[in-house]
Amino acid sequence: MGGETPKQFLSLEGVPIVVHTLRKFNIADSIDEIFLGLRPEDVDRARTEIEREHFSKPVRLLLGGASRQETVALALRQAPPATKIVVVHDAVRPFVDPDMIRQVVEAARKVGAAILGIPSVDTVKQVERQTILGTLPRERIVLAQTPQAFRFEILKEAFERALADGYEGTDESSLVERLGHTVEVLMGSDRNIKITKPSDLPLARLFTAQDQDQAAHLKRMTSW
Repeated sequence: MGGETPKQFLSLEGVPIVVHTLRKFNIADSIDEIFLGLRPEDVDRARTEIEREHFSKPVRLLLGGASRQETVALALRQAPPATKIVVVHDAVRPFVDPDMIRQVVEAARKVGAAILGIPSVDTVKQVERQTILGTLPRERIVLAQTPQAFRFEILKEAFERALADGYEGTDESSLVERLGHTVEVLMGSDRNIKITKPSDLPLARLFTAQDQDQAAHLKRMTSW
């Protein structure tokens, strides 16, 4: 993203992106407890923002690792032993729908692992450097999103195996796939964007304005 402010703390309508994301998980009935992985220099800022929100669910701050995989591994070590399902989500995907969270949790309870994904609308090329090796069948391609949900014991085993093998995955699903476990893909949403570059911000502001308008409309309806 560039700039001095980490992207998860950039403002959308006066509220940091990560707080918008936490709000969705706070109201999701399928979530009991939230762990937020952070760089050491971001902990105080995050704590201030979270205290301002007065969330109804516990939000536990933890120091992350040098990579996403290390950060999630650290969170898994702190999860309560009675944990049944773990949901992993990008802090910079603030437009996830709470119903989508519910759906991946329910699917993970049934099959062990589930993610969100959307079909590719573009032709997908397999390349090496600047040379095309082939064209991948678009109907067999999905673009993975988060949240990704897993039975706790499956995800722990996947991380332990990856550590033993020195394997670095691009998401949690890739680690579980290596074990041979089935991972179900549920339909995601074009609105569930990951804010990673400056050109994402105008669209994010549009979605935020739409959400605020909808919330205001519902509030007016309930007051009639």
